[in-house]
Amino acid sequence: MKNVFLNFKAFMLSRKSQLPYDIGKILLRKALQISCAESCTGGLISSRLTDVAGSSAYIKANFVTYSNEAKHKILNVSEETIKTYGAVSAQCAREMAQGLFKLTGSDIVICTTGVAGPAGSELKPVGLMYEACGYNDNICVREIKLDPAYSRQNMKFMFSEEALKFVLETIK
Repeated sequence: MKNVFLNFKAFMLSRKSQLPYDIGKILLRKALQISCAESCTGGLISSRLTDVAGSSAYIKANFVTYSNEAKHKILNVSEETIKTYGAVSAQCAREMAQGLFKLTGSDIVICTTGVAGPAGSELKPVGLMYEACGYNDNICVREIKLDPAYSRQNMKFMFSEEALKFVLETIK
């Protein structure tokens, strides 16, 4: 029953969330550009931001760096970081943001890495995500733990919602 309730809640939120529109208004007003590098959200943040008409005025570049190889080759996440801490780690999220700043020159970056399911591990369970949001090279990293009862699709949506909240808090 809990699974049904959680997934219904995520579905309803997906229909009424205004975060991409709110972020867009602020980015336009402040003349800022944003870029995304996503792993566990698989491009959903980018998709949601580009759903807003006129978003080309503030979105600079977006990447889905799902594999460790992509994180390393595109964003310059060190192989040592991935080996030592794993791709799902605060350290990896921070290096993703640092690399995205260097690659794009954006004012704001948002990066995600996590476990959307269906399988996780004891140390990295389903529902664990690290998000890094940077504004003018100042990077903050957060750990998010969501209920593992969400479906994979709804987990990705909830991860994207958390990341967009982080962006909004950062630019306000």
